Formats: sequence, structure tokens, C-alpha cells
Amino acid sequence: MPAHDISGLHSASVALASVVPFFTAMVGRGPAQSDDEAAVIADLVLANRILFDQGVVDGFGHVSVRNPRNPSRYFLSRSLAPGLVTADDILEFNLDSEPVDARGQTMYTERFIHGEVYKARPEVKAVVHSHSPSVIPFGVSVVPLRPIYHMSSFIGAGAPVFEIRKVSGMTDMLVRTGEQGRALAQTLGANAVALMRGHGSVAVGESIPQVVYRGIYTELNARLQAEALRLGPVTYLEPEECVKATATNNASLGRAWELWKRRVTA
Repeated sequence: MPAHDISGLHSASVALASVVPFFTAMVGRGPAQSDDEAAVIADLVLANRILFDQGVVDGFGHVSVRNPRNPSRYFLSRSLAPGLVTADDILEFNLDSEPVDARGQTMYTERFIHGEVYKARPEVKAVVHSHSPSVIPFGVSVVPLRPIYHMSSFIGAGAPVFEIRKVSGMTDMLVRTGEQGRALAQTLGANAVALMRGHGSVAVGESIPQVVYRGIYTELNARLQAEALRLGPVTYLEPEECVKATATNNASLGRAWELWKRRVTA
């Protein structure tokens, strides 16, 4: 083999050796996990990193995934900033949002959002709760969040707004109980996104890539809608356009997912 080829192989080996510890720490598998559980946990870690990288979550917010081997359980990080989550931080919960094994860790207060949505929506495999800034005004104003372009067609006829005062009166705005989580799930209904007045939003999907996409493009739609409203009357997507555009986008999720993965693992 020519000398320059050997040098190239050596450089590639050195580069790979430097990356392996990072991936092992970030998406490593626990001894009791099956292959498919380990795979969704690896994607869940990536989802946390991607949503932080894309400005959907910051030090707060969380994303979960249903256990593929046991639909009555789901995976969610311990209470931690999403950008710092590793596989070792992931805990398993039942649908009452009680940990299977807390391992002495502090849990997210609002984990009840996830459990109650999974109870109400058997087809949902992943849930994102965020406080993405451009979305907040649409939860506190008379202007509904509606799809302004094809990338956000999953919003459909508009995102409903959850009003926690109807359930619990005056609160700190956090979803702290199963009762509050059930009320939020009822507001969400069959929609992909629900807003939370003075708080944030919840997005759901049938996979981790889909729910990450929806979290990102809910924020982008809100930003663009606010800009368009400054210009005058807005033409929103029609219901039939939403259906057709959503089908097209769902078929292309992998393209964006691979890009987002590359950004957070580079």
C-alpha cells in the first residue's frame, strides 16, 4: 500500500478513537436494556441535544419517548438541562409518571405532562415540552397559532390553548399533578401541538425525529406568523393543504434528522 494511503488510514483511526469515548458516554447502553430500548434512549439523548442546539429548549424543557418494548412505560431524563443529558441520566417511568427506579435522582416536576399524554394518545411515541420564546405570545393573546407555511402544516386548524386556572385556580403555572396533566392532554385532543397559557407548549409525535421536527417548526412558525401579522392580513394554509404537506414532510423527516444529529455530534 502506498505510504500516503497508510497515513490516511492512521489519521482516520486516530479520529475515530477520539470520537468513540464521546458516543459511549452520550448514548451508551445500560446492562438491563434491550437493543431497541438502547436505540430509542440513544435517540432521546440526541433529541435533547438537538432541541437545545435549535433554541427550542434552554436550561428548561424536556423530551420523552415511549418504551418500544412496554408501551405502558416511557423514558425521560432526570431533572437536568437538556443540553447536558447523557444516556446515564435517562430514567424509566410508568404512565402515572412514577419512576420504575429513581436511582436517588431528582425528577422533572412536570413529568406528568408526558405520562398523561401517553395515556390519552396510544399512537404517540414521543413528547416535547418547551418554553420556546416565539410561541409564548400566541398562548396569551387573541391571535391563534396557525400554520403559515408548508413546514408547519402539522399545526392544522390551529393550536388549542391550555388554561391551568380552569383546573387548579391560581398556581405557579407548572403541571405538577396527574389531574393537571390529564386536563392538558384533553386540551391537546387529537392535535399535534397545544399551547400553555403563560408557560409554553407541548408537541407530540409518532417518533423522536417527528416530535423534534414539530418542536423546531412550531417555534419557527410562531416567529414567521408574528412577522407576517405586522405586514397585514395573513393567508394561512387550508386544511387540505395541511394534510398534503404533512404527508410530504413526514416522508422526509430523515433528511433533517441526519443534519441535526451531525450538528450535535460533530
